[in-house]
Amino acid sequence: MSDNTISSRLFPTRIDIPAEARVQIVVLLNQTLAATSDLKTQAKQAHWNVKGTDFYQLHLLFDELAGELEQYIDLVAERVTALGGYAFGTVRAAASNSILPEYPLDILDGKDHVTALADRFALYAKHLREAIAKTDELDDLDTADLYTEISRTIDKRLWFLEAHLQVAEIKAENGKTGTTTSQKIPAGVK
Repeated sequence: MSDNTISSRLFPTRIDIPAEARVQIVVLLNQTLAATSDLKTQAKQAHWNVKGTDFYQLHLLFDELAGELEQYIDLVAERVTALGGYAFGTVRAAASNSILPEYPLDILDGKDHVTALADRFALYAKHLREAIAKTDELDDLDTADLYTEISRTIDKRLWFLEAHLQVAEIKAENGKTGTTTSQKIPAGVK
């Protein structure tokens, strides 16, 4: 049986969400499952290979990120099956269905790892917000709530990653060598 057939096949359930909506939600959740698994392994790649003066703190941070993502993998997969779907949780499924770009395997410097992870956390956060809107539109507020829970943590972790990069970016932007205490807010942003 092909993945396409399995992804649209549902087990019987008494959940009162129409089957057509559940199929769409399960497909979306499986995409999230793939991206979450991929992001977790990318955080572990950084954890194992980080070098530099901030090694210890980044080594611990990257491991913590991976641990949190592991919990979300289970929550997402269980939501797929609660809706009557098949959870595609293998490494191969994650590799072929992830929305994230491949992690650079040749980087060692802590800042390069932080940048690579921040880029991927930002893409993942965008996916989560889109999934919140889509599952809300399909009247599955429980799945929208699950996505909201994950989104809050991912935004916080993106903040942690970006905090390692922002001073250097602000200095470069302002052409200053001293510490900058504030960042210019673009016009129209409040």
